[in-house]
Amino acid sequence: MANEHYFSSSPESEARLRQFHVRLAGKDYELTTANGIFSPERIDAGTQVLLANVPTPPPGGNLLDIGAGWGPIALTLALESPRATVWAVDVNERALDLVRRNAETLGLININAVLPQDVPDDVSFMTIWSNPPIRVGKNELHSLLEKWIPRLEPDSDAWLVVQRNLGSDSLHSWMQATFPGDYAFSRATTSKGYRVLRAHKN
Repeated sequence: MANEHYFSSSPESEARLRQFHVRLAGKDYELTTANGIFSPERIDAGTQVLLANVPTPPPGGNLLDIGAGWGPIALTLALESPRATVWAVDVNERALDLVRRNAETLGLININAVLPQDVPDDVSFMTIWSNPPIRVGKNELHSLLEKWIPRLEPDSDAWLVVQRNLGSDSLHSWMQATFPGDYAFSRATTSKGYRVLRAHKN
């Protein structure tokens, strides 16, 4: 992927679709992946830590995955909460196509895989699960969180996994300083070099 990143909107490389085995929500599946996206061959370590340490998602309402990639978080949310509506958001059109393909493979009809601007402004979320794209840079990351965290429903949580050596503690401090007093931020878990940060909207 010379000069190409997983946060490119339209990867220029040819999409080499291939099948791979993955375990989601306690069951094994064969799904589709491709090059030009984040962690195309497996569930990356950070997402594994997140999925192992978040509570069961709400059974209904709107649930959000920011930076969906090929879909491990969004697909898990949809499998565990079949009556909820899951929004899988990514800027990478190839990743969104893979989420749609994989949702169809799993028979899931409760996933909307969309660009950020295609989420209606009046939608708010019962939970947010995310392995956010840290490598987009601090300003972009902060803008992303300022867009989505305020859209939590009252008494709801966002769960973010961030590698410790990529600034999880500084991000935690920034969120505490940036968001108003009706939010509470905590480190929920530290595992395998990652922190799971919890943002609770009172």
